[in-house]
Amino acid sequence: MNSKKPITSCTFMSPCGLLYLGATDEGLCHLGWSPISGSTEGKTPILDKACLQLSEYFEGRRQQFDIPIHFLHGTDFQKRCWLALARIPYGTTISYGQEAQWIGNPKAVRAVGQANHVNPISIILPCHRVIGSNGSLIGYGGGLDKKIFLLELERKILLSMNYHKSDANFP
Repeated sequence: MNSKKPITSCTFMSPCGLLYLGATDEGLCHLGWSPISGSTEGKTPILDKACLQLSEYFEGRRQQFDIPIHFLHGTDFQKRCWLALARIPYGTTISYGQEAQWIGNPKAVRAVGQANHVNPISIILPCHRVIGSNGSLIGYGGGLDKKIFLLELERKILLSMNYHKSDANFP
């Protein structure tokens, strides 16, 4: 990742593998499955907040993130795709075609898939929630096993929450 802005990085051990995070003073710029070249390991308030919110997410206590994002690269089209990901509700999926419609370019289905493949901030910008129009799980930068894990985690948490809500009806 080339940038003139200094990047501070850290790692986070998640239930589905080691995650690498990077931040500038402006926001989180990287969350993914591979290390960030040219960064300096350390701690920042943004990285601390991101790690805390990731812990809460994996524990089933967080469904939305509120961490400042700073894109260091990407075309305007890619950035629109990445920001659209944040609109996908927790525990649900949309198709690449739906995402293309959301960004106002319904014919750009393949380009949306390519943009999502290079999403620099996985999980927080949840590209794992985008699937093929036929319901198939198509690609994921971290591998399909991680995409399946994240979707199953969210599904189980929602099912658990609905189960506990229904318990409230019983004395």
